[in-house]
Order: sequence, then C-alpha cells, then structure tokens
Amino acid sequence: MLFERPSDDILYDALLARDAAYEGFAWVAVKTTGIFCRLTCPARKPKRENTIFYETIAGCLEAGFRPCYRCRPMLKFGETDPVVTKLLAALEDEPLRRWNEDDVVSLGLDPSTARRAFKRQFGMSFLEIARLRRMGKAAETLQQGASVIDAQLDAGFESDSGFRSAIARLFGTAPAGMRDKTLLKADWLETPIGPMLAVADQHCLHLLEFAERRALPAEIRKLQTCTGSGIVMGRHAPIDQIEMELKTYFAGEDLGFSTRLAGHGSPFQRRVWEALRAIPVGTVRTYGSVAAELALPSSTRAIAGANGANQIAIVIPCHRVMGADGSLTGYGGGLWRKRWLLEHERRMAGNVMGDLVRQR
Repeated sequence: MLFERPSDDILYDALLARDAAYEGFAWVAVKTTGIFCRLTCPARKPKRENTIFYETIAGCLEAGFRPCYRCRPMLKFGETDPVVTKLLAALEDEPLRRWNEDDVVSLGLDPSTARRAFKRQFGMSFLEIARLRRMGKAAETLQQGASVIDAQLDAGFESDSGFRSAIARLFGTAPAGMRDKTLLKADWLETPIGPMLAVADQHCLHLLEFAERRALPAEIRKLQTCTGSGIVMGRHAPIDQIEMELKTYFAGEDLGFSTRLAGHGSPFQRRVWEALRAIPVGTVRTYGSVAAELALPSSTRAIAGANGANQIAIVIPCHRVMGADGSLTGYGGGLWRKRWLLEHERRMAGNVMGDLVRQR
C-alpha cells in the first residue's frame, strides 16, 4: 500500500492545500488551459472535473500539455542537475525551435551527457521533450481555429505526418473509465485539396471533414457527447472504404459513395441531406429549389441551416447548393474548395457525357 499511487481525490485535495508532501509524486494537468503544474503551484485552482493527474512529466507532455510558466514544473524538478537546468531554460525561451544535437553542442554541452541526464530525470531525452512541446503547441493552435498548415508551421514541422500525431489531443486520451465504452476511430485521408479527417465505428462513418474547418474541434466534442464514445487514432473498415471511394472520386470517376453513414441529425436534417445526395454530379441547386423539391417552400433558411450542420463533406454534397443569386455562399471547408469541387464535378460530368456519345 505504501507504494500505491494516491487516488485522484487525494491528489486534488493536496493541490487545493498546496501540500508539499506530494511534490514529485504526481503532476496536475488542466484540460481548460492545456498546462500542467506542480501540486504546490500558487496559481488559481482548477475545478475538479477539469483536472487530470499524471505520475510523470513525460506523461503530461505526451498527452499534449505544456508546463506552467508560473510554477515551472520541469525546471523545478531538474534544478539539481545543471545540464538539465540549462537546457530546460533554453527550451523555455524557444519552445517552438526544432532542437537538434548541434544546438546542444552550441550551448557548450555534450549530447551524450545531456541524453543520460534527461533520461535519468524524465525518462526521455531532451530532444524528445522538445518535440513534444512543439506538438502540444500545434494542437493548441489548431484548437484555436487556425488552419492545419499554419498550425504545422507554427510547431516547426516540415512534414504533416509528425504533426498529425500531435493533434490526437483533439480526441483526448482513452482513460480507464472508457474501457467499457465503444471507441470510435479516426484517421487522416489525403486528398488533392487537403487532408480530411474521417471518424467511424465498425459499421459506419460518423464524420468526414476537412482538417481546416474551424468548427472541427466542436464537431468532435459534439460527436463524443451524442455517441457517448471515446475517439482514438486508428481505423475501422468504413474509413478504408471511404478512402477508396474518395480516391475514385478525385480521379474523376463518378461511381458514387456507398459507405454506410451514421444516422446523426434530426429527421428534418436527414431529409435535407438525402435531398442533397440526390443532386447529380455536375449540377447545382439553390436553397430555395431544395426547399421546393421537399415541398417546404417557406423553409429556405431551415434548409440552409441543415446544409451547414452536415458533418460528412463531399459524400453529402452540400457544396452543390448555391445562393439564390448564384453566389457560392458559405462552405465550412473554404469557398476555394467549393469552387474546386464544382469545377471538378463539371469536368467529371462532361467526361461521362463524352463517353456516352462515343458509345453511341
């Protein structure tokens, strides 16, 4: 019993009391701010439901949290080792820098000595910690509504593969309390007009959105709430299926989409979405014409609202709906993408007509 980790309730009481007896046994991460602190941090205390306790600093960093500037948990923990102290101070000054061994040498330190010192203190090397700091910053930037490429560049990633693992924080981690819950899986799909995020269970697709959509974090939270499920990075079969169908679509072949979709939305919204799916490739409708087809001529604004609530981009083709004056109007993935998709589909429809003429 003496070696068991204190319960979260005990740790939260220690946090409120700023009890130094628990210093070094655990660190507190605050979900609403994205930071982690020592239990003796003098900052205003978070609510219990907004706290997560980790046994190691590495665990805090791996979950995407950044160290508190007030209590400096990493500097405090490593202050007995001058090598650790010097490197952590440098990291605090430049948290977004892409650190490498040459940078360590430029500070007058031996990389091997620094590696051993950090492994001893934190269980990971300085370069690993520096990378996790950049990843955490990238997740924070994206959650604030920045574009994927902006967040990627802010974090110092030259490629998007490492960056995307950082924003797994959007989904949170799967705590022990979720062991009995269904887990949705999410993965990135490459397209000619930018990455898309697909979320699915074993049977159907729940979400397909462009990664730059400002509402994406809110949509993910909404999905978690309405399904009662956690979301982890990985793949279920519907993601593989929609990936293949999207490749065919972007290659210019109009074979449609047969991936099963989850039945989210109100009955009215689902009715509108079915009407959108009935719009042929290469053609467009206005909100008013969709309302008329549904025998709801006075529901133009409600049609537009349902259009905006769509979380399955391209497959439910809300991009095929225009304003009454022929303007592109809003599109969550960006008007430039809407224009690109319509032009792509115009060419796609033209190719189909050409094939029919040649067959005659």
